[in-house]
Amino acid sequence: MSHPDPRTTGRARTRARALLVVAHPRTDSLTAQLTARTRDRLVHEGFEVDLLDLHEEGFDPRMTPADEPDWADREKAYSPEVRAHMRRIEEADALVVVFPLWWFGLPAVLKGWIDRVWNHGFAYGRSKPRLAGKRMVWISLVSYTEEQFTELGWDRVVARTLREGISGFCGIEDASVHFVYDSLRAGEQALAAAAGPALDGLAPA
Repeated sequence: MSHPDPRTTGRARTRARALLVVAHPRTDSLTAQLTARTRDRLVHEGFEVDLLDLHEEGFDPRMTPADEPDWADREKAYSPEVRAHMRRIEEADALVVVFPLWWFGLPAVLKGWIDRVWNHGFAYGRSKPRLAGKRMVWISLVSYTEEQFTELGWDRVVARTLREGISGFCGIEDASVHFVYDSLRAGEQALAAAAGPALDGLAPA
């Protein structure tokens, strides 16, 4: 796991930073392997990588009154845990999220991270979005074959939810969604392909 160095807080950074988020309970999963590949690619592209493993860090996805949005107060002070995650998002130039698609949606820990951290007054609810200008890549592992998934129309539904319903709603216009199909049988070739094209164009200028 990699965290921003507190000794550099407040100083100008010379390298672009990427927040790499992974949501899977097993460290030997295909999701974890793809995350490692993605991290290597980001480092190769010149990013300083902050790896956020939601399970390893013990993130609690449950909403509590402390983090429930207050629609009348966009300056609400959320819990210390959530504020720490908000800082990690703010410090990132690019956001990359790697996760398995479960029940055609986000795993509970990742959905809870969005619910609690991408909160009113921070990620949305302001005339000038705080996350505007960031770039975002969603990489999802899907057990269906590409033919099955697209024939059922889930590629459009899931991609729209992520790209527009979350990223776009929070002011991130440069957002893309990539699927790794047939994940139960996907091997080395699928990992290499996903960690390549998915991150093309993300390299810092």
